[in-house]
Amino acid sequence: MSTISLQSRVLIALMRAIDLRHRLGRIARLGERTDPHGGGIIQAARARRPGLLVTATDAGGSPAGWIAPVGANSGAVIYYLHGGSYTFGKMTTYLDMLGRLVRATRAHALWLDYRLAPECPFPAAVDDALAGYRWLIEQEGVDPKRIIIAGDSAGGGLALATLLAARDAGIALPAGAALLSPWTDLTGESATAISRARVDPMLVGARIAHAGQTYLAGADPRNPLASPLFADLRGLPPLLIHVGDAETLLDDSRLLAERAHAAGVEVTLHVWDGLFHVFPIFPTWLPEARKAVAEMASFILARTSEGGGT
Repeated sequence: MSTISLQSRVLIALMRAIDLRHRLGRIARLGERTDPHGGGIIQAARARRPGLLVTATDAGGSPAGWIAPVGANSGAVIYYLHGGSYTFGKMTTYLDMLGRLVRATRAHALWLDYRLAPECPFPAAVDDALAGYRWLIEQEGVDPKRIIIAGDSAGGGLALATLLAARDAGIALPAGAALLSPWTDLTGESATAISRARVDPMLVGARIAHAGQTYLAGADPRNPLASPLFADLRGLPPLLIHVGDAETLLDDSRLLAERAHAAGVEVTLHVWDGLFHVFPIFPTWLPEARKAVAEMASFILARTSEGGGT
């Protein structure tokens, strides 16, 4: 029997009532975004959030936004890569979750508005994410041991791809990675892509497959920078993975955790009973999301504290 909260049950029912996953699918189609970036950084900067400062910047050639707690700075940075099937995503969606994280950790968060498909298909997002990471280290002078790379859904896969690209380029890796329902397998061949197709209130398998094809634009879906599940994961920093057991991308996380562990990577996988894709972005509404954010904050603090990542 499911043990999810009443709040989660209500939200899931609401998602199904408004057919949210089909609405998200329509957003991801051609022509239904305001611009090729569409990140909403200016809107986020204008949104008044008590205790937070949001400012726009340029991170290695990509628009980006800093989210900082007022009056404190631990020196740590959460480098966040958003989800949205590589075709859409707005900073305002993440202000609640990231605001809670920076308040809890006294870190600053950098939200990257990487290029999106179909205008800019693979590997544009990887190039932008790596450039943003290099900018943090080389231009902003942030110690890699004080950086946590994080992301949800497509952004979770992109965070892993950034780690792989940095490792292969000989760039110092961050202290860890926090991943929310990461999209790690663009082949669409996982078992839960089928078994959870009617259960997941956020994602439709066919639309995710279409988004993957749009992003790949003919590239091999097993390319490790597109589908990190098929990568050599040796040498990566510790991973924290949160995923719901009612989502189509469940196997993307479970298999990633298995393969990372086999490669000698420290990995913590938390599978949440009955919950849906990227549920931690709703901490105002869901007690489970608040717990997941608290676990992320603990991971960030442990990994980025002086000596914590050694």
